[in-house]
Amino acid sequence: MPLAILLPPVFTLVAPIFRFTLTQLRIRRVPLHRRAFSTAVMGLSNASASVVFHAITGQRTGTAPAIGSPATLWLFAVAVAAATLWIVNTGLLFPAIKGSDPTTTLRGAFLARESVQNDAAESCVAVLVTLGIAVTPLTILFAFPFVTLLQRSFRHVQLVNASRVDTKTGLLNAGTWEREAATEVARAIRTHTSLAIALIDIDHFKTVNDSFGHLAGDRALRTVARALPIYLREYDLVGRFGGEEFALLLPQSKALDAYRVAERIRTHIGSMPITVSDDPDAEPVRLSISIGVAALGPRWDSSSGAQLTELLAAADGALYQAKRDGRNQVCVVTENSRFGAGAHGATGAPADGAAKAPGPVTESIQAS
Repeated sequence: MPLAILLPPVFTLVAPIFRFTLTQLRIRRVPLHRRAFSTAVMGLSNASASVVFHAITGQRTGTAPAIGSPATLWLFAVAVAAATLWIVNTGLLFPAIKGSDPTTTLRGAFLARESVQNDAAESCVAVLVTLGIAVTPLTILFAFPFVTLLQRSFRHVQLVNASRVDTKTGLLNAGTWEREAATEVARAIRTHTSLAIALIDIDHFKTVNDSFGHLAGDRALRTVARALPIYLREYDLVGRFGGEEFALLLPQSKALDAYRVAERIRTHIGSMPITVSDDPDAEPVRLSISIGVAALGPRWDSSSGAQLTELLAAADGALYQAKRDGRNQVCVVTENSRFGAGAHGATGAPADGAAKAPGPVTESIQAS
């Protein structure tokens, strides 16, 4: 911010070149086109802040704030310039991030509460440091402790996020998914709203590992993981439950709604070619998945406190029923029936063991 506000605009365009060159040479090497893009984004963001500041104040670069109302206007202009820098930077970065990972959302990438709080704190410190440097350059010495604290706070957010995420797939890890799912289930029971859980298992995944190696298997896992959120809403929870198994939690979804979502996911993944090798001539593989679904129904029993465990047990039973029926299909187990689709179509008659599904699961769904 001091560069953007106190120096001629050309410096705001050139300064990021030195910063990212040093980062590339001394800290971490990445593809040069990424460094060039980051440099251009930072330069344009700084230049936008400079233009906005001078448009508001009409002052020459490097002019210190005066006493009284001009100083208030000057400070306000710096704050608006800081907001402009953030908006332009986010607007330029998000399309590139979205292009590389279509599942990325603006909320997840930039508007999460912790991220916004850190960005707001950084902008406030930038405004104060800019004001101080305009009065005397010695202010920069006193700014270092605040910058260090901000960096520590930012690293803390990164560590917290890393502890929530499965490293292979980028989805929620099992522990985080269970904690957040338990909260959603308790809320659904308290408010008497619908909710469904689905367990997904990749069929014959061991064959991929045995035929192509575990690195190829990891690549297939990541491809499937990126495909899962396509048919989900922002507030749905998706996580890796272990091995080649994934878990979905669908708030405000009845059993039939969850079945339709699961069927779309199954169809999409089944028709999706998956590249497991860097060899351009290598044939892509195709995978199928089996899905078991269970949902909360009219029996809102909140006395046991184990609703999530029971739902998972019901969904797990439905998953294994789908596998016994031939795989590559969706099975919904209810209190007294089974509804499934895929290789064997649907049935309204209860399967063996389906009637033993736990109490909170959904009402009976009759096949149409």
